[in-house]
Parts: sequence; C-alpha cells; structure tokens
Amino acid sequence: MASTSDIKNGVVLNMDGQLWTVIEFQHVKPGKGGAFVRTKVKNVMSGKVVDRTFNAGAKLETEVVDRADYQYLYADGENFVFMDLGNYDQITLSAAQVGDAVNFMLENQNVTIALHNEAPLYVELPASVSLEITYTEPGLQGDRSTGGTKPATVETGYEIQVPLFLDIGTKVKVDTRDGSYLGRVND
Repeated sequence: MASTSDIKNGVVLNMDGQLWTVIEFQHVKPGKGGAFVRTKVKNVMSGKVVDRTFNAGAKLETEVVDRADYQYLYADGENFVFMDLGNYDQITLSAAQVGDAVNFMLENQNVTIALHNEAPLYVELPASVSLEITYTEPGLQGDRSTGGTKPATVETGYEIQVPLFLDIGTKVKVDTRDGSYLGRVND
C-alpha cells in the first residue's frame, strides 16, 4: 500500500481490480478544505483515460510493473512476435496488447515491453521513430488550402500529414504518441 504522496508519473495503481498507470498528477491545496491529489490515469489494458481525485493521505494499492527490452521480429497473422534481448526467448503478443504501436514498428526494432507477474501488458516505443515515406501525391506549389500539408503513407502502412515539399523515399521523424510529423531525417 502507498499513499497519495507516492503518486508519480508512470506509477501503476490497482483500482477496482484493474491496472491503471498515472499519466499526470497535481497536488492541490485549496485555501479552504483539505488537500487532494488530482490525477489523470490510463487503463493499462484498454487504453481508456479518466480523471481521478484522491484525498491527501488516502491509501492506494500500487503494482510492480517490470519493463524489459525486446526486439520486434515479425507479425504472425493477428499476433506479433518479440525476442527478449537478455535471454533470446520469444514471446507472442496480441494486436490488443501491441495497440497503436503497430503503426510505428519495423521488423528488428527494439521496444520496451511492460510485464506484470511475467505477463506482458503493453508495448512502449521511443518518443519518436524514423520512417520512410512509401507513397504521397506530389505537392503543388501554391496549394495552401490544406495548411501546407498532404497525406503520406510511411513504410508501416500508417498515414501521416507531412509538408507539401516531401516526396517518396524521404525519411521522416514521427512522434509515436500522436503520429505527428516532427521533421526530416538526414542520413
């Protein structure tokens, strides 16, 4: 058991029999009344994000979640196969466990997998990845009706918005949290 003073970003809480990870937290001390902690938590399995408020000093049940380095090997139908970089054991994760990470994973890419009681929960990617544009329409000079961006498909099959001047074969840096374009990658 832990108290509200132990809440930090990344801490995993067991609430109502489900695992929730803390995304944001804020200690609030109003001028009138008792202090409390306002949090934004994300369900580990479903990805649902909710706001929860706890009174100061409330007891919370925390869970230990281990993170291990794995390498993404290949997709096997609806499942994804990863190799533990420590002992070379392979594990298979479902599409639900991989989640949106599938849009940014390339074969042989290193990822972090969160484990609870040796059971894989979800895949964590770096904040950004480099992907190559495989298809995009040519940009027309003077076409600014879309704010200077156009759709482009990257090598994983995911579609992002990029500036008009980018062409097929260009490597771009993509934010893995929201799929936004961050810039060109110079080799």
